[in-house]
Amino acid sequence: MRNIGFTNSILIGIIFLLWISLFFISGLFSVYAWTFLKMILPIVGLLGIIINIILFIVFIIRKKKMMKLCVNLIVNIVLVFPLLMTMNIIILAYPNDLEHAKPAVTVEWPFIEQTVVGWGGDTVENNLPHVIWSSERWAYDLVMEPYDIGSSNNEDYGIWNKEVHSPVSGTVIAAYDEEADIVPGSEQFISLEGNYIYIKIDETGTYLLLNHLKKDSVSVKVGDHVDQGDVIGRVGNSGSTSEPHLHIHHQRQDPTKVIYPILAEGLPLFFEDINGESMPKKGDIITRNIQ
Repeated sequence: MRNIGFTNSILIGIIFLLWISLFFISGLFSVYAWTFLKMILPIVGLLGIIINIILFIVFIIRKKKMMKLCVNLIVNIVLVFPLLMTMNIIILAYPNDLEHAKPAVTVEWPFIEQTVVGWGGDTVENNLPHVIWSSERWAYDLVMEPYDIGSSNNEDYGIWNKEVHSPVSGTVIAAYDEEADIVPGSEQFISLEGNYIYIKIDETGTYLLLNHLKKDSVSVKVGDHVDQGDVIGRVGNSGSTSEPHLHIHHQRQDPTKVIYPILAEGLPLFFEDINGESMPKKGDIITRNIQ
């Protein structure tokens, strides 16, 4: 214990507690633990490594023992390790599963036209950009043919300006459409979400988020009650996006009250009356069954 040191012992205990909580404690505690591991501890570890390297040089010059510094360095490397997950060098989904993530909701498909799932599903392979974050654990990115064509014109993409139908009945708690659509592939975005509509779902009291809408296209306002199938906006290319698409996900916390968008607990999102699985995955071509 003396070689490890009091501070290192505390840090090791925190790391152990955080990892254990991810797999055995649900809710916001787990969300904060995941964020702390991926975003905060690596910064502490990097600072510790820099400080210890400087001390190594000083100790070598003064010919002092460096056992404790070696232990410090090992602990700081462990702190930095989750940075590899943040950089997608090591890919690990946020450790929540469909069985325990409640409540799930089953909603209507947001388009009348045939749609392609750009990203979606429960696994890293099918939903890489989303499953690594707690809030977007079961998010979808939806596109239409043609897509992924490398064009710099939004009008060349099939989903551009398509009507978005409300997948749920609920109350609009936030709506914004004043952000300009960006050039595809430029990533010259102003905000992560771009133009958006957030709906509090009648059935569950949880929240549905729809992002990257077209500038000046949102047809609802805060306080409006919408029914399934109502046209609420059009698809654009606003926010952090490589090309026109609709991002949609379901979460427990009110998105207008969370400190930061990723600090929310994502919840499963299923679709009814479509030609495929209720939780479609990357590459699925979806047609809505309209009666």
